[in-house]
Amino acid sequence: MIEFLSPVSVEVIAHCELLPNGVIGKSTELHSDKSGIPNLTNVKFAFFGIKENRNDVDFKGDEVNFDQIRKQFYSLYPGNWFHKLVDLGDIERGETVDDTYFAVKNVVETLLKKKIIPIILGGSQDLVYAQYRAYDFFENMVNLVNVDSRFDLGDAEHPINNKSYVGKIIVNKPYNLFNFSALGYQSYFNAPAEIALMDKLYFDAYRLGSIANNIVLSEPIMRNADLVSVDLSAIKNAELGLKNGSSPNGFDGREICAIARYAGISNKVSSFGFYEIGNLNTSQTAAMLVAQAFWYFIEGVNFRIEDEDFKDEKSYIAYHVPVDDEVLNFKKSNKTGRWWIELPFISNVDTKIKRNTLLPCTYEEYIGATNQEIPERWLKSRRKNEV
Repeated sequence: MIEFLSPVSVEVIAHCELLPNGVIGKSTELHSDKSGIPNLTNVKFAFFGIKENRNDVDFKGDEVNFDQIRKQFYSLYPGNWFHKLVDLGDIERGETVDDTYFAVKNVVETLLKKKIIPIILGGSQDLVYAQYRAYDFFENMVNLVNVDSRFDLGDAEHPINNKSYVGKIIVNKPYNLFNFSALGYQSYFNAPAEIALMDKLYFDAYRLGSIANNIVLSEPIMRNADLVSVDLSAIKNAELGLKNGSSPNGFDGREICAIARYAGISNKVSSFGFYEIGNLNTSQTAAMLVAQAFWYFIEGVNFRIEDEDFKDEKSYIAYHVPVDDEVLNFKKSNKTGRWWIELPFISNVDTKIKRNTLLPCTYEEYIGATNQEIPERWLKSRRKNEV
């Protein structure tokens, strides 16, 4: 892993030395020429950047630079945190993009095996493919949540780019993807055929309006995720202060930070990345917003509460709801108040799919079931098991 990482810039290191005591930059070990790679003993979070954007469909030779985000992030004060954070520096562009993918896969996989959460600053979003491939060693299939205005399905027959990487994730072996959730998509950015394909594959797609109107809807989505990626263009341009933003519509700063915190408090999310970051040195606003989103993710992880063990009947309340020919079994955690619904498995499915039979859900879905409405997420998960 060490050979793939270059030190944090001298400029950022100098900036941290001038910061007041108590800020994140004073308690974070940085990869530098002088001290080398930080020791990973008792580390929970490993921050690193990926300076790769050559598979961006709009690539014009631009350089990727994360210095401004690091400066803003390290100037923040931590919350009541007890987990250790290190900065591993950056993965530089490889000789080819595939070389970069190999490096990313190697670094993320090494960290996951050490039970360390990678926090990724990424160039073009096709790098999510490498982040996903790092999970090839997992015994179970994985769930990917992408916070984005587009599905990025693309045409899997064509070479991978930042608008087609999800298609590659779906069709390339080994097949590890159980569910893909698109959070905050905007219909006019997605071809009707792609919207239909999402439904055909039983994937979850949530429009920007539905999530923005009730941000709490993103909580059970994140609770079921293994890896999460955020496209910077999912945030409205006015919030970023960029001259050449992608869209006037999108999530605002408060919403994206709430989503990041929900990803953090999920007990399953084991890697988190922000992508489509070019050079934000011209916009302190954009850099600070990304920094604050990372802050909220880390805050969420520090407040994780284990509530998925339902072997002890005293730890939950069970509700059995007859709907048509089904009996839906809901469970509510006494510790957190979070809701779950049981998903019965088909006996002949691949053992790699046999994961936790409890699917995160909401109280509103329980109420809907009492009114004879089967939750859509339950139906899609069951149909995927039957395929």
